[in-house]
Amino acid sequence: MPINKTITEGLKPYALGEKLRGLRLKKSMGLVQLGKHTGLSPAMLSKLENGKLVPTIPTLLRIAMVFSVGLEYFFTDERKQHVVAIARKQDRIRFPERPGGSQISYWFESLDFAANERKLNAFLAEFQPIAADKQRLHQHAGVEFLYVIRGKVDLIIGSDTHTLDSGDAIYFDSSVRHGYRRAGAQVGTAIIVTAQ
Repeated sequence: MPINKTITEGLKPYALGEKLRGLRLKKSMGLVQLGKHTGLSPAMLSKLENGKLVPTIPTLLRIAMVFSVGLEYFFTDERKQHVVAIARKQDRIRFPERPGGSQISYWFESLDFAANERKLNAFLAEFQPIAADKQRLHQHAGVEFLYVIRGKVDLIIGSDTHTLDSGDAIYFDSSVRHGYRRAGAQVGTAIIVTAQ
């Protein structure tokens, strides 16, 4: 394979032309205007954006400085930027609300354990019947969202109790002490999402 073709193929995953065009369009800037800022001709910039010309490092640096990005912006493989993490049912582990304790008010499974650098945490929870005086409350920074899939769930937030039916959802400040328990005979199942 000729060296030029090898370089072109090696650079393809980085989509340099698309990244250049994306930066320019985000700023609503035309090729002529970008040319004035970089000292590069509009024709050359067009060839770079269309992948007809491979940019040199100094050329990329000129463009990066205009848009206040580092050179690393251009050399991140797009395929690795998009996070996809699948948590297969058979791979998930079920944990009690607290290890080794009796009177467990819920069991949970992490739905996003396979993701790196998570911006939220998602759980599948199955609530157990528990006496109100055995209910343990907890708190943590951020916010929480709960969606009931099946059954009824009592959600205690501070001094208030909210009974949620199948299909109900609630969003609340999780820095307030809160806890959950099953309400009724049917198993209560919900998705819980927490974020800071």
